[in-house]
Amino acid sequence: MATPLMPKATAVWLVDNTTLSFTQISEFCGLHDLEVQAIADGEVAIGMVGRDPIANGELTKEEIARCEADPTAHLRLQVHNRPQPVTRAGGPRYTPVAKRQDRPDAIAWLLKNHPELQDSQIAKLIGSTKSTIQAIRDRTHWNSANIKQRDPITLGLCSLRDLNAAVEKARQKAAREASGKKRAEALAGQDSSTVATAELEPLESAGEDEAEEIDPADADQPDLADADQPDADDQPR
Repeated sequence: MATPLMPKATAVWLVDNTTLSFTQISEFCGLHDLEVQAIADGEVAIGMVGRDPIANGELTKEEIARCEADPTAHLRLQVHNRPQPVTRAGGPRYTPVAKRQDRPDAIAWLLKNHPELQDSQIAKLIGSTKSTIQAIRDRTHWNSANIKQRDPITLGLCSLRDLNAAVEKARQKAAREASGKKRAEALAGQDSSTVATAELEPLESAGEDEAEEIDPADADQPDLADADQPDADDQPR
């Protein structure tokens, strides 16, 4: 679904100037319901100037009035011929210059509260580099004395949706690795027991073969006790 040019600033304006529900605003702006609620509570986008979607041709007064009257209705973005912004396919997130000094605080918060996240995921969320993340983790960052752990969502460096998606992906990967490790340990245990059994079997069979083996020279010799005894027919009567 298409979103307005500046989703968060548009959400600020809609929260301040309309009676639309948080769900309607979040769907229209492509944000999470909790993020819109945080904007309304003054916890996110503090000091951000709202962007009027009516003045920018993205909504009409009639469309807003229609959705205000029906909480289940969905806002429809107006179609226009203006060029759309190009969405970046990948790479680190762009961070405004005014917020770049807050990135170390956000990285420190993520390292403490979500240790399952990989450095590459944190770099993508915050728009930083792996070397900076490692320096903050090792406390070798040039500004370590002034770094304070602060929520990146509150700082406006990432959205709650992106953070939840990254955490879920990291947890799934950790679960797969743990399952693979257990499977490998189980297979290794089975292989060791099989080898031990194979080493014992030749010894047992060898003992049985030695017990049944008879010297050929002894096999052809007659029983001396039987040879010395005369036959019953030859004895005198």
